[in-house]
Amino acid sequence: MKTTLSVIKADIGSIGGHVAPSQRAQRAVEDYIRDHTGDLLLDRYIAHTGDDIAILMSHTRGVADPSIHQLAWEAFRVAAEEARSEGLYGAGQDLLKDAFSGNVRGLGPAVAEMEFEERRSEAFLLFAADKTDPGAYNLPLYLAFADPMNTPGLILSPRMTKGFRFVIMDVAATAEDRLLELDAPEDLYLIAALLRDPERYVVESVWSRAGGEQTVAVATSRLHNIAGRYTGKDDPVMLVRVQMDFPAAGEILAPYAIGHFVGGGMRGSHQMPLMPVALNTGISYFDGPPIVSCAGFSLHQGRLTEAVDDFSQPFWNTVRDRVAAKAMEMRRQGFVGAAMLPMSELEYTGIAEILAALQKRFHARPPAAGTLPRAA
Repeated sequence: MKTTLSVIKADIGSIGGHVAPSQRAQRAVEDYIRDHTGDLLLDRYIAHTGDDIAILMSHTRGVADPSIHQLAWEAFRVAAEEARSEGLYGAGQDLLKDAFSGNVRGLGPAVAEMEFEERRSEAFLLFAADKTDPGAYNLPLYLAFADPMNTPGLILSPRMTKGFRFVIMDVAATAEDRLLELDAPEDLYLIAALLRDPERYVVESVWSRAGGEQTVAVATSRLHNIAGRYTGKDDPVMLVRVQMDFPAAGEILAPYAIGHFVGGGMRGSHQMPLMPVALNTGISYFDGPPIVSCAGFSLHQGRLTEAVDDFSQPFWNTVRDRVAAKAMEMRRQGFVGAAMLPMSELEYTGIAEILAALQKRFHARPPAAGTLPRAA
């Protein structure tokens, strides 16, 4: 029997700005899933990261199943109505369409799914990020699956030495999914050349070359591509199977100690370090910093164990302190240079409108030197 893991996430409204969903809104999701599951699910887990609620579901219906997707869509829709009744900020902001059309892809919620035959000991991690975009996972995945300096299993495990296949998506393509498969270690430099631009090229999945099994699934949707305007950052989720033919949990987690800079933060338009946080953590400083949580599970016959909070261990307190210092140092630079995303990625259009208006006020320097510049 094959098991499918589906995680579907959405921002349906938040208390006090972009901070955290209300208990009533999250309970609305939990209650709807409980009351309408029937025989669709084997198990479920629901939590929030920042102001996003994620629904993790195990089942046997395969990826992109309409019934599974509709269950999550309706749960978010009911929760959005609850958020509106409470006056929460941004109520229903990730529900970009009015009606369900068989699949939540392209409707706003982020989706990551994979189907597999359960191993004897099936261990996996659920990552959920807020105030950033799917490219935030590029560097951690590169280090975990392609760099033996981070992952000694790449040289110690006979099957892992065969390497991994990266499926990379060009998220700037809106008419269709544009994908490229590259193998590590042979294509290492080509992979690096793409992943250096996390706003355009994003790891969609990773596969073991030893056994052909999928180990990673990333939600790669870009909300501004769907809506045609800014509605919030993409806040991606990711599933990672670990151990045995795949990197160990600790090898997957290690790159998050870097606190690498990602697109996000205030108005989705800045460069900020990614902070690993405990489950059910809200947002604070400068609408950030961008955060990522990690819940570890074991799976047996489709049933989930309780979640282990992988970033709550005391080691990560030191990381958080360092990330906080990096965030404040970058913010001292304000709007100048690398502190803010390039024009092509700014999520608010006000500055583009200002610059367009100012173009009309530029003038050519008069040929005579030494004259007083005239007022614009």
